[in-house]
Amino acid sequence: MSILAWIIVGLIAGLIARALVPGNEPGGLLADLLVGILGAIVGGWIFSALGFAGATGLNLWSILVAVIGAVILLFIYHAVFGRRATA
Repeated sequence: MSILAWIIVGLIAGLIARALVPGNEPGGLLADLLVGILGAIVGGWIFSALGFAGATGLNLWSILVAVIGAVILLFIYHAVFGRRATA
């Protein structure tokens, strides 16, 4: 995929993942973009391990793969940095 395709897929996936996962994550569009791009990498790795195609370009399948990866990343983020008790 070209860099522009990664940016577009990452931004779309990050925005969708943020809407799907409850919680208040810091950051704005840049954070959504990074979560989406990392989600495409994680989702592509998971789907490839299961025998399916990963993120292949600027298409709906790649966006779906990236959204699934981004949702997984956000759940991990919430598990690690979730609400902490204050004394």
